Amino acid sequence: MKASWEKLEKNEGILTVEVDEQQVAKALDGAFKKVVAKVNVPGFRKGKVPRQIFEARFGVESLYQDAIDIALPEAYMQAVNETGIVPIDRPEVDVEQFGKGEPMKFTAKVQVRPEVELGEYKGLEIEEKDFSVKPEEVEAELEAMQKRQAELVVVEDDAAQLGDTVQFDFEGFVDGVAFEGGKAENHSLELGSGQFIPGFEDQMVGLKKDEEKDIEVTFPEDYHAEELKGKKAVFNVKVHEIKRKNLPELDDEFAKDVSEFDTLEEYKQDIEKNLAHRKEHEQEHYIQDSVVEKAAANAKVEIPQVMIDNELEQMVSDFENRLRMQGMNLEMYAQFTGQGEDQLREQMKGDAEKRVLNQLVLDAIAKAENVEVGDEEVEAELEKLAEQYKRPVDEIRGIFTSEGNLESLKQDLITRKTIKLLVEVSKSNTEVA
Repeated sequence: MKASWEKLEKNEGILTVEVDEQQVAKALDGAFKKVVAKVNVPGFRKGKVPRQIFEARFGVESLYQDAIDIALPEAYMQAVNETGIVPIDRPEVDVEQFGKGEPMKFTAKVQVRPEVELGEYKGLEIEEKDFSVKPEEVEAELEAMQKRQAELVVVEDDAAQLGDTVQFDFEGFVDGVAFEGGKAENHSLELGSGQFIPGFEDQMVGLKKDEEKDIEVTFPEDYHAEELKGKKAVFNVKVHEIKRKNLPELDDEFAKDVSEFDTLEEYKQDIEKNLAHRKEHEQEHYIQDSVVEKAAANAKVEIPQVMIDNELEQMVSDFENRLRMQGMNLEMYAQFTGQGEDQLREQMKGDAEKRVLNQLVLDAIAKAENVEVGDEEVEAELEKLAEQYKRPVDEIRGIFTSEGNLESLKQDLITRKTIKLLVEVSKSNTEVA
């Protein structure tokens, strides 16, 4: 097989490939075995028609498309490996010649990974940032635990306040007409949680049990339901029950109930210790993110749109998987937040471009610095994962190997080593106090 690569403008080029006659003959054999199993010829059992009789009756040309489908993918991948290009999208293939007893010739218009012109990436200065634990942060953690331990108590005579949980019926109308999805009975809502459209929860403050009220709101312009965007609506609500959080006292008994400590002071010290540990990780990520972003800002690269689109698809897919783990999907998420998939994609677009840019720059730095990962480092990572998931290392290795992700794991380790290198040669004054 012969292959050549001609770079065109930007990140496109033409891959020209010639496959020898032997490979064409092999592909035609494969195509015949596939097609003959489906052909009925009088005097022969299905699948037993001799090759000569088949070609005489149907013509060898009837095998060409199946033979191309067999030969082309393998030839394309071989040509990619030989020329060293890194495609980022499906190629536009044009088969120029294919026939029995002659080479197959085809061209492929390919978008490839862009070249990165690195700027300064060593000695990058990291802006100072304070990661010390503040007393108010300890208090905030303590109050959060206090709220989690709160008991909801039914309020009989008092009016609803922000923070109360209200059980109520509601029905929404636009221009006097009820709309789909705008009605529910015995719905439970914590006032101030921001689950409903802006203005709704604030207008429920002051209502008492068994009271009714018409609440007027305007749907946001970016609301997920097209027919409700920017529309004024009236919700008729009727309150059935109000519950208020009864907070426990912050004392030694509270500490004993929620922790292994005998006194509130000991519990506070443990909270501070855990916060300091969390801050250490935040500091580490801050420095890593800073050096990568600065190195990326100093580089020059023209990112193909397809790379951003692919990354965006992956991000949406990951987000949807996280929702499923919580028993939700994108449709339910849109109902809760008022943010549909289009708005979600628009929100993620900037992060997708940033991720692609950062990875391209990190890959270029790894290449420039000859950052490599050996088999022993891959093995060490597999052992680490096995310990983390409490599974045999052979099982973890088998999963990565069978799913073709061993190379991805290796690439991830190279990226981590590259970031570590950037941190080591940076100028950082950021410390945890």
